[in-house]
Amino acid sequence: MSTDKRDFTALFDPKGIIVAGASSHPGKFGFVALHNILAAGYRGKVFATNLEGTPVLDIETVADVDDLPSGQADLVFVCTPAKANVELLRKCAAKGVRAAFLTSAGYGEAGPEGKVAQDELVRLADELDMVLAGPNGQGVISTPSSMCAQIVAPYPPPGRIGIASQSGNFVSSFMNYARHYGVGVSRAVSAGNAAAVTVPDYLDFFAEDPETDVGLAYVEGITDGRAYFEAIRSVAQRMPLVVVKGGASDVGARAAASHTGSLATDDGVFDGACRQAGVVRAATIEEAYEAAATFATQPLPKGPNVCVVSTAGGWGVVTADAVSRTRGLRLLPLPDDLKEELDRHLPPRWSRNNPIDMAGGETKDTIPTVLEVAARHPDVDSIVLLGMGIQGNEGRMEREGPFYPNHGLERIVGYHERQDRRFTETAAALSAEIGKPILTATELAIVDPSNPAVAGCRDSGQLCYASANRAVTALGHLWQYARHRQRRA
Repeated sequence: MSTDKRDFTALFDPKGIIVAGASSHPGKFGFVALHNILAAGYRGKVFATNLEGTPVLDIETVADVDDLPSGQADLVFVCTPAKANVELLRKCAAKGVRAAFLTSAGYGEAGPEGKVAQDELVRLADELDMVLAGPNGQGVISTPSSMCAQIVAPYPPPGRIGIASQSGNFVSSFMNYARHYGVGVSRAVSAGNAAAVTVPDYLDFFAEDPETDVGLAYVEGITDGRAYFEAIRSVAQRMPLVVVKGGASDVGARAAASHTGSLATDDGVFDGACRQAGVVRAATIEEAYEAAATFATQPLPKGPNVCVVSTAGGWGVVTADAVSRTRGLRLLPLPDDLKEELDRHLPPRWSRNNPIDMAGGETKDTIPTVLEVAARHPDVDSIVLLGMGIQGNEGRMEREGPFYPNHGLERIVGYHERQDRRFTETAAALSAEIGKPILTATELAIVDPSNPAVAGCRDSGQLCYASANRAVTALGHLWQYARHRQRRA
């Protein structure tokens, strides 16, 4: 089957969608799919079929695809039983449909009979020259088209991450993180059984997609290792690619086989292939999203030298430990000229080392000044910024306490909040201007997303990391990929 850009456009940017098997029952997939398409604000034409021909969500339905106009839809979202789908796809193709997403189960994951039915579906798609996504998938997302064609929530904010996954649940997980952290998604697709179109096929499209800057994938099994390696290597040459793999253990491999009908490959071989191809392999779903979000929002470092800037000592110490444990990164010994410049802006008790611990000696301009001095030094390749959100956190307590807004609290709370937002906005602006990664980390990213420092990151298009360890892990991936590219240049 051809999987060229024209075909994938029908899947990700269709001019019209048919929901086959729309239901008036809010618990059915056919209801949820139609609801989500409409609720997300899809701008194309929407059609629906059900056997009764009754309206669903104010959309008039027809009992048969034959009764729909020709040339008005190029994607069909299939919520009908497996036994109905061969005839359905033939009729859709006759109406000009070029892509089909199948939520239907009962195919390759269901045993030998299901595999026979799945193979028949693939042959039919080839015959019809139709992109066949799935079966046994959850849906497809395209924020440039405001399209949420899936049987589950959520719908993410727009962004530059393209997601392809053998597990629909992990598509949802990645998009939940995108909603929380604000670093959004361009395209997302649940490959399901990947009967005709595989995860690497989607990633190859993303690598040429002007809406996408980084690929993010979850895989469980590989049937053709050589072809898979060549595919991901090609993708990684064109954009950063982050992969997390299920089935790394024997127990996980058995679970993967029952989940999508796939066979897990040898984990050591897979790991070596990723390294050779320049693919970032993440250990967890959280790590994978954060790595992808970092690639989507930060410049690549030019070297391994990390500078830690902190408002207090303990945070800096554990971050230094994290840097020392991360392959390839180096905690930069502070050059003498940088120490001398920092002496001009910090009290005598500052650490005079890396981490740069300001030791509570900040005036209103100290943090932006120290950050800029460090960022502009030629020996500093990247920065991890710690201690942001403290002022806003106190401001929240004072705002919620019994004395606000009196006793001067209204004025000082406003000052605290403006300062914290200013600090992280300054970090984002410096990173963009100088071209060096500056990663802000605070647990407030998850315990209080409304904190002004966290909001300053989010509103500047940056990820605020929930811990210094997570920031350093993401930075390590950033540097490993940058070094791979340097070696290839």
